[in-house]
Amino acid sequence: MPLPFVIETQALTKVFGSQRALDGVNLKVAPGAIGLLGPNGAGKSTLMKCLLQLQPITSGSAKLLGREVGNEGREIRKRVGYTPEQDCHIPGMVGCEYVTYCAQLCGLPFQMARQRAHEMLDFVGMGQERYRKIDTYSTGMKQRLKLAQAIVHDPEIVFLDEPTNGLDPKGQAQILELVHSLWRTYGITVVVSSHLLHDVDRICEQIIIISRGQVLVHDSLENLKARKRGAAEVVVAERHEELRSACERRQWRCELLPNGHLKVEHKAESLNPLLGLLHDLKLAPLEIIPSPNALEETFVQALEISHAAA
Repeated sequence: MPLPFVIETQALTKVFGSQRALDGVNLKVAPGAIGLLGPNGAGKSTLMKCLLQLQPITSGSAKLLGREVGNEGREIRKRVGYTPEQDCHIPGMVGCEYVTYCAQLCGLPFQMARQRAHEMLDFVGMGQERYRKIDTYSTGMKQRLKLAQAIVHDPEIVFLDEPTNGLDPKGQAQILELVHSLWRTYGITVVVSSHLLHDVDRICEQIIIISRGQVLVHDSLENLKARKRGAAEVVVAERHEELRSACERRQWRCELLPNGHLKVEHKAESLNPLLGLLHDLKLAPLEIIPSPNALEETFVQALEISHAAA
């Protein structure tokens, strides 16, 4: 039977000297694609490292995949994958050797480890580069290699710390698509730690926002967007001022954004009133984007509340 929660924490606290990196974190996280958001220094990496037993917990408790963190380390590690933010390769090794070695560390016998390594390198889109020394790899290739080693032993959950760092837009899109497929296609729970809202918005279903070591928001992305309904971005090729004036006559706030879109706060549960206005104006939009900045607005509001309380 699938676990109802893959992560459970109770008053989880981590202290470094006088700094509380995690401050009484309480979470119950269901399987899925999970975005862990927060500014630099918020506690995202510390939370992952405590769950992975790379950092000892100061106080409180945590369970990962139903197992008690700190008491069942070996059993947990067999079922978990991890890509740290920093490079984690071994100098002098070639790509396929390194992933094979990681698979062996996870308990796979050599022949199976080598076969799985090549399968995962195929999955992440690495061709002949796998036979080159990792020291010669580009940033994008190193990110792909980190992903391959994290999933080579077929884990149930994977923690990815800033997986698109240093990549160009094309590389970011490719890595995000691979990460998204882990949950969507293979049922592997993914926890993506990032300060890039766009990355999380594209691939995650659940959102955890953390700041100053405390969880500020934990909800589904769908719920967050539902709370921000009543606004939309409208893309039109012409007649921007006419649409803006018509919105203002209805007492809808309308703002021209730097990208040329019109942000309309129509205040309705659905887009029907806005579509009706466009129909009355005989104005065909190129695109309508509902609740376009829901995640960003939630993120900013949560941080503002956190700073005000500090």
